[in-house]
Amino acid sequence: MSLKDVVAAVFAPDGVLSRTVDEYRPRPGQTDMALGVAKTLETGGSLVVEAGTGVGKTFSYLVPALLSGERVVVSTATKTLQDQLFNRDLPYLTQALGLPTQCALLKGRSSYLCLHRLENARHEASFTERPSLHALARIEAWSLLTKTGDLSELPGLDERSPLIPLVTSSRENCIGAQCPKFKACHVNQARREAMTADVVVINHHLFFADLSVRESGMAELLPSVRVVIFDEAHQLNETGVQFLGYRLGTSQMLDLIRDLLACGLQQARGLADWYQLAACLELAVRNLRLAVGRANFSVRLRWVGVAPESVDESTWVEALHAISEACEQALEDLTTVSELSPDFIRLHERTSNVLALIQSFSKPCKPEAVRWLEVGQQIRLIESPLDIASTMQTRLLQAGSDDGQKKSWIFTSATLGDDDSLSWFTEPCGLENASVMKVQSPFDYASQASLYIPRDMVLPGDPAHCDKVAKLVAQCAQVIGGRTLVLTTTLRALRMISESLLLHLQDRQELVVLTQGELPKRELLSRFRHGNATDGRGCILVASASFWEGVDIPGSALELVVIDKLPFPPPNDPLVEARSRRLELQGRSPFTDYFLPEAAVALKQGAGRLIRRETDQGVLIVCDSRLWQKAYGKRLIASLPPMQKIASDTDLKLALERLTKTSTMDRS
Repeated sequence: MSLKDVVAAVFAPDGVLSRTVDEYRPRPGQTDMALGVAKTLETGGSLVVEAGTGVGKTFSYLVPALLSGERVVVSTATKTLQDQLFNRDLPYLTQALGLPTQCALLKGRSSYLCLHRLENARHEASFTERPSLHALARIEAWSLLTKTGDLSELPGLDERSPLIPLVTSSRENCIGAQCPKFKACHVNQARREAMTADVVVINHHLFFADLSVRESGMAELLPSVRVVIFDEAHQLNETGVQFLGYRLGTSQMLDLIRDLLACGLQQARGLADWYQLAACLELAVRNLRLAVGRANFSVRLRWVGVAPESVDESTWVEALHAISEACEQALEDLTTVSELSPDFIRLHERTSNVLALIQSFSKPCKPEAVRWLEVGQQIRLIESPLDIASTMQTRLLQAGSDDGQKKSWIFTSATLGDDDSLSWFTEPCGLENASVMKVQSPFDYASQASLYIPRDMVLPGDPAHCDKVAKLVAQCAQVIGGRTLVLTTTLRALRMISESLLLHLQDRQELVVLTQGELPKRELLSRFRHGNATDGRGCILVASASFWEGVDIPGSALELVVIDKLPFPPPNDPLVEARSRRLELQGRSPFTDYFLPEAAVALKQGAGRLIRRETDQGVLIVCDSRLWQKAYGKRLIASLPPMQKIASDTDLKLALERLTKTSTMDRS
């Protein structure tokens, strides 16, 4: 039997999945996708699959991959999805299929406890506050019990904790085989397991980090693998461009200064003036930061000349030169003590890397790239390619496996474009010659969901827009008792809408407003999912950025999604401008070929938070009248699932009241 025949039998109504997986229901779309994947695994080549929400794409690619007998790498968008695949989906399927498959989980260095840096952290002078000392003690106790060193296993550890960079390693500060804890290293243990596994689960950041610096262990793994699967592939291009250029941040330099001072004082006190060395480099970095000025929120500054826009050229050049001089002095002193400890050898390499980057950013930008300065809590100097097409074609798609066989590449996501060829995804990823499949969602959106576009809403450019959105959200949330997710396109809108909501609801104690940034993402979502079961109050969650995708809140906990405005790319963003200029030079329309597809994909991602199961019900509100005023609105509405349209405020209230009745019946 061919692989396609075996896969078809597994997904059949009387197949293995129906007999072993309680919640499995045969879905034609899921089977079609699985057969498409099986065909590509047999023949080699590339397959791009847009699989609508509810298709069950994870099983669609895992079943043929497992049954193929090939070594497989599965890359996901986030560490959370990695954990889900490794801890839930793969064990479930390997048991159901009766396969003795060895699976491994491989994350980046920052996910694993570094025993050497944990030991050094005990002597960190900055640990004077009781919470930091208590948290460090918890990590030390856990370090004696963990087998993997994966920090996600440590309950209650805030992913934003300043302790994490002090007890994990990075490419810059790892001392490799010279480390006294090398044999017990959790990173090396994970890599060893990956090299012998049949299925290895990684994430996109790790994949592209290796393409950039050849450091994560993937360089040895990939040639031995014939099948590579990218789930949540819509993030692939933006993730890739982060790693395929040059980046240098002030926090990276300040970390170097901290480690330089700590290591010098602990292991070579008196052999160099470590305080003076660190102070000189820190002053230079601070002056670079001061040359830019402060920003109330993160912004990107164009950088087409000697210095970024609005930054004085002479001050900027002088600051870069001062950092170069300080690095050169540090290299001289580190050379004199390099034989004392491998820590000094690594510090020398890190300082050399910073110096090389400073010198690179002191020269003109490469013509095929774009350069900008990112200003926020830190500043980051960035030079990036416009997309990953060239890298994908020359370094990946043309490569074979160790035995010379043609590789199979699978790319899948719920949203990959708004046209039949999925060009939004395939073009920047260099996949124009790939096979393309579109598998529709099995959900009955016409009966499960409704779409409302307020006709009297002011345009997004109006100063009153955020308050109008907040007022509408407050009115709707009161009808359904919370259960509302507000997705904003900017952090500024997030703050303004959240503040306005608090004012509109100040007399309504039965509702609570949760705002992104107040708590870790995991805690916010947990609080929202539990709804009024926590303290009797319904929840309104106002969020932006990462909450537009990858958020799964099924059932009656979420019944209303409100999007503040159409998610067009920011036109003044340097990367967006560079991509627009390239399209113009090609004789194409930036708005039609870039801005509209970007907005369509993002809008579809945000709308996808609403209906997550066959039994879900909900309303989507898009507070942007351009959807019905502008001709392009039809294209954007067509990109959304086929929801029932709500025509008026009265109909909206009726729809929300029906949701309330349905939710009450579900809970009774």
